[in-house]
Amino acid sequence: MLASLLAGTATGLALIVAIGAQNAYVLRQGLARDHVGLVVAICALSDVVLIAAGVAGIGTVVEQAPWAIDVVRWLGVAFLTWYGVSSLLRARRPDALAASGGPRLSRRSAALRALALTWLNPHVYLDTVLLLGSVASTHGSPGRWWFAVGACGASLLWFGALGYGARLVAGLLSSARAWQVLDVLIGLTMLAIAVGLATGG
Repeated sequence: MLASLLAGTATGLALIVAIGAQNAYVLRQGLARDHVGLVVAICALSDVVLIAAGVAGIGTVVEQAPWAIDVVRWLGVAFLTWYGVSSLLRARRPDALAASGGPRLSRRSAALRALALTWLNPHVYLDTVLLLGSVASTHGSPGRWWFAVGACGASLLWFGALGYGARLVAGLLSSARAWQVLDVLIGLTMLAIAVGLATGG
């Protein structure tokens, strides 16, 4: 039980800590202190649902329908391109930026972006559903669910730390110039991920 729990935690963290579109968004919202709880909850709970689905065996269904991943991939490319270009355009307007990170999003906009960055990312299905589901199955019938608990705990821990821990470095981003740099980095990250998805990377 403990071994499966720890394995799930370690595997979950190894997959989720990598810098990506979702993490960049959570970080930005955390720095701006803009609907942080909502964004963290959506990302973490989405992971819980996906991990549970993978461990329950839905990964096999996804493997049988590769066209579904292709649909999600191109939707993801379109969304990430839009988000990346928006970040770069926002960085061009320093007067629109402030220590709080610029204009606040509405709760609906913040939630929809978090949902899109999570569910329109084909990697989340390959990593969270297929990979974690496959690794969990090696822990046997009871052990796989303890593995899932560990992986879910890793997601909750990571997104909570990323969203709320971002405040610790907020002082470094107290100027409009710093937010310009952050938005440029986020924009380039989103576009790079979009290119990677489009080229099958």
